[in-house]
Amino acid sequence: MPVGIITGASKGLGRALAEALAGLGWDLVLDARGAAALREAAAAVGTHGTRVVALPGDVTDAGHRAALVAAARELGGIDVLVNNASALGAEPLVRLAELPLTGLRRALEVNVTAALGLVQEALPLLRASAAGAVIAVGSDAAVEAYGTWGGYGASKAALEQLAAVLAVEEPGLRVWAVDPGDMATELHAAAVPDEEDLGVAPAAVVPGFLRLLAERPASGRYAARALVAGR
Repeated sequence: MPVGIITGASKGLGRALAEALAGLGWDLVLDARGAAALREAAAAVGTHGTRVVALPGDVTDAGHRAALVAAARELGGIDVLVNNASALGAEPLVRLAELPLTGLRRALEVNVTAALGLVQEALPLLRASAAGAVIAVGSDAAVEAYGTWGGYGASKAALEQLAAVLAVEEPGLRVWAVDPGDMATELHAAAVPDEEDLGVAPAAVVPGFLRLLAERPASGRYAARALVAGR
């Protein structure tokens, strides 16, 4: 069975992707900060009959990252690492003039530093896989200038740049930065609580991620909705 690690898997895109992969026979290691929500998500994912290990914790903790990789090793290795856990930097989002620097540091620590730390921890197992892949969940805010999205966008731009460089340095892996588009998630609602149309359900963009894993195109940046539409 293929094995995947998904961070931020208790809700939203992480949970939707976990349920879809489990339905395809993947064994999974799931991470989230909220223990209760993660347990509930893991129970739902586990109904597909695959092995599911749920480890609550913060991805900024090196010990927690090591535990995630150790759990995957016990399941047989790592075929895909999905860096999905994200921090906004401020809730709701604010203009750069008001952005707390502590919030920016948190966004960078979660979205960039911890993501790279987990990649570094997982690299030996990813290299050993016949189909090793890293998915960095990015954002259109990484490439577009949207008011109030500056701190979050900067962190996602850094994550996507790390993914691009990793692809050059690790040609034996597939490294995809994926923009999921606007989704109706708790993160999006926290970012812009007054916005009425938050986007599509996370499950609607999951087929784009599955297409990447099935077809294994070249490393690069992809838009999930375009993949779903067959482009």
